[in-house]
Amino acid sequence: MTIPDVRAYDALPPGALPPGSLPPGALSSAPAPTAPASTPPRSAGGFDPETARRDVPVLHRTVNGQPLVWLDNGATTQKPRQVIEALGTYYSAANSNIHRGAHTMAREATETYEAGRAAVARFLGAESPDAIVFTRGTTEAINLVAQTWGRTNIGPGDEILVPRLEHHSNIVPWQQLAKEKRARLVPVPLLADGSVDQAAFADLLSFRTQLVAVSQASNVLGTVPPVKEMAALAHRYGAKVLVDGAQAVAHFPVDVRDLGADFYVFSGHKLFGPTGIGALYGRPELLEAMPPWQGGGNMIDQVDFTGSTYAPVPHRFEAGTGHISGVAGLLAAIDWLTGFDREAVGAYEHELLAYAERALAEVPGLEILGSAPGKIAVLTFTLAGLDPADIARLLDRDGIAVRAGHHCAQPSLRHYGLETAARASLALYNTPQDVDRLAASLLRMREDIA
Repeated sequence: MTIPDVRAYDALPPGALPPGSLPPGALSSAPAPTAPASTPPRSAGGFDPETARRDVPVLHRTVNGQPLVWLDNGATTQKPRQVIEALGTYYSAANSNIHRGAHTMAREATETYEAGRAAVARFLGAESPDAIVFTRGTTEAINLVAQTWGRTNIGPGDEILVPRLEHHSNIVPWQQLAKEKRARLVPVPLLADGSVDQAAFADLLSFRTQLVAVSQASNVLGTVPPVKEMAALAHRYGAKVLVDGAQAVAHFPVDVRDLGADFYVFSGHKLFGPTGIGALYGRPELLEAMPPWQGGGNMIDQVDFTGSTYAPVPHRFEAGTGHISGVAGLLAAIDWLTGFDREAVGAYEHELLAYAERALAEVPGLEILGSAPGKIAVLTFTLAGLDPADIARLLDRDGIAVRAGHHCAQPSLRHYGLETAARASLALYNTPQDVDRLAASLLRMREDIA
């Protein structure tokens, strides 16, 4: 495998392809059925996906002799050169630990780290950078809340409401906490289209409800629940609301205060940034009242064998050396994404999703799960006669990357009587040509088993 040189993309004019790459939509030498004819989305509001594609080196490589079509964005997004360069710059010119050094590089590293915190605060509409805690990702952020706020505030007989569409990361920590505290984890049912049953949600809320944990966008069904309305209703009962934004942040702007989120969590690698870095937003008064989770360096004020005092928020929750380079990369990812017109990007993704739904509707035996209004660009599907793992393997033969399995969301799939499914998830750098290649490959599979 030859990895493209990032520098090869710097001077490309709009719409140009890197040297040696094949044009979009190029297929293998094996004949394939023509993809369904449909009007492809045009650049919406001035957004052109090629402006994003030029920045992402991996999108210009080949897989099994075919140009890569990356449709596994729900699992992880690909990284623009700005993020890759930020990581390289940190390690080549600014590598140092933070907060504890008086030398120049320590100051520079600390400034980058705290600039990243400020960028996340602006990105989420938080009150201040002090409302942002860096974590390894969404999963660790949810566990942090469960083990600090949860252990302090959840008791016997209390209830935690969690919709059935949630990722396992937003189910298991609450399940563990409920068992420990003799509380109840209460699932909120879904409707046939994959949306959260709002009538059932309202009926399940009571003054026993201490927490509602809900994703802003489902990783399997693409459902975008009415989080703002759900939070307002939960607050009437005195419950707190944690919002899992892992799948949402790459697709539309977020304002945690407008949402009414008490906690909001996301992962950098779903946002075109590095793996191993994420963030927790907490309302300042809640963070102030929460005890530390992990102990060690950086989170302390004074340590003595008779007892210790702790650093102020948010450092109280960041024990040990943080993922400093990850924060540098996350800062670059946020700068890159917010450099686009987010409204125009959203409109383009919506049109691309509609185009993909029309294209896949022409594949015999293919069924898409989830049709809730306003869903993000996620297409989880089954194809009659083929196991999802075989679908993914055959698509990979054509250079197309999708996900297959339970997607860490088994309750969502079981709502449809399934244990596994295939998933194609789109991002701003995907194109109608990517969709055409997917549809053509799936049509060829159907012909092979017919």
